[in-house]
Amino acid sequence: MNRKTLSTSAGYALTLVALTNALSLLDRNILAILAPRIKKDLLIGDAEMGLLYGTVFALFYALFSLPLGRLADTWIRTRLLSIALAFWSVATALAGMAHGFSVLALSRLGVGIGEGVAGPGGTSLVFDHYPKPKRGFAMAVIAAAIALGLGGSSVLGGVAADWWDHLYSSDSAPLGLHGWQFAFVLAAIPGFVVSALLFRLPEPVRGRLDGIASKTFERPFMESLRLLASVTPVSNWFALVVRRAKTRQWLANLSVMALIIALAMALTTWTSALSPRPFLHIGSWQINPHALQWGVVAFGVAVVFNLYQTLRLTDPVTHAVLTTSPSLILCMAIGSLQTMINYGIMGFTPSFLMKTFHLSPATTGLQFGLLSAVIGIIGPMIAGPLSDKLHARLPGAGRAWVTLVSLGLSPLIAFWVYSAQSPSEFYTRFVVYSVVLTGWLPPLYAIMFDQVLPRMRGITSSTYVILSTIFGLGIGPFMVGMVSDATGGNLAYAILSINWVAPAIVAMLVLLALRVKRDEASLLARAQAAGEPV
Repeated sequence: MNRKTLSTSAGYALTLVALTNALSLLDRNILAILAPRIKKDLLIGDAEMGLLYGTVFALFYALFSLPLGRLADTWIRTRLLSIALAFWSVATALAGMAHGFSVLALSRLGVGIGEGVAGPGGTSLVFDHYPKPKRGFAMAVIAAAIALGLGGSSVLGGVAADWWDHLYSSDSAPLGLHGWQFAFVLAAIPGFVVSALLFRLPEPVRGRLDGIASKTFERPFMESLRLLASVTPVSNWFALVVRRAKTRQWLANLSVMALIIALAMALTTWTSALSPRPFLHIGSWQINPHALQWGVVAFGVAVVFNLYQTLRLTDPVTHAVLTTSPSLILCMAIGSLQTMINYGIMGFTPSFLMKTFHLSPATTGLQFGLLSAVIGIIGPMIAGPLSDKLHARLPGAGRAWVTLVSLGLSPLIAFWVYSAQSPSEFYTRFVVYSVVLTGWLPPLYAIMFDQVLPRMRGITSSTYVILSTIFGLGIGPFMVGMVSDATGGNLAYAILSINWVAPAIVAMLVLLALRVKRDEASLLARAQAAGEPV
């Protein structure tokens, strides 16, 4: 295959992976703009909507990303992405048939499970099409697609629901669909088209551009199911019995689980006192929303601990590579904390605009959605190629410095943005803010996935997915909402308060820039020392 053919194949594969990630964010986030209509029609409150948007999705997305990430490392990634995309598209369409909370919850559960493979499978596939010097660009395209899906969800959801409700009354609409139901169905359709194209996409040889052969697995699906059982709390104890875990491993597991539960209970008590909330009513159950919130976070932390304990028992090479690279650990910590900021900001900025400037939901969805999509494309497409050029001059560190500029400046600009006195002033300032803010993902991701062997990129991505979901979707919006409640609904203050983690991010990025080249250079030696035949 000549260079031109390889380039065309790489571009086509990147396009399909980017579209998959765009659809993932579209189907995930469309619930936010449709929330007011859903609440009115189904007679449910903000607590239930928060459960649908954050807790239910985050729980299954985080849990199933691990076995699916493992499957991305051991099976045909093109087929896996195709099947997963079709699955979550069906789940999205199911929301269009919902006439009650339970069906909506089932839809979000399905979307969470299916989307767990988009990041791990897509990143692994793209890294076998693009060599190391061009991976900043490849990740920039994916980041731009994510922004397109995120912004497009507000535009499609708001416009499609408005158009349908103006065209039909509730009695004359085809199949009795309301506007928000039509929007879900419409959002599901492109997924089936991209799924068909992915199914026909050739699978590249894993690790071919890194010159590292990857071992094969005879029973990839069984490996994936075993991993799911090994990381899920309670069932992991059966896995420890089967693997004849030693006494110290049992003591470590039980001690950590007890500590996680104790911390969750303490946080529930503290946040309940700080920001009292009414109980959630789900059927005949009454649930403290703070207990549910920290229970899900505790579940995610337990899954991560179980993963590392499982890898130590079953795949010591992967365990060694993931735990002996300070740069990899720094990348995951930086990305997780920044995702907490991003979700906190994006989750409440539409509400800030509507409350502060008295904009309608449709206007907010169209204006903010379009702006977020367009600027979210520009930022990564500047930062990605720039990080590739700096990487050529300063291997590893060049990408870290680009990330540092993005995440060091953006919190300072945020104070300027959220003090705007008019919508036009806000949007003008937000353009500058968004271009700077969205530049962090391509260089950081390029660093992170170069810290592991090709056969470990799926499980690395899945581990990061869990951490970023716990901190981002699980904690970010919750903390902003809690601060808003405690300050009498001051959304500007609440949104800005989430930037308290920025100094820690900056400090970790400086450390990353100083040692990333050393850690990447030692990768093969560390893998060989743990028993990898490379």
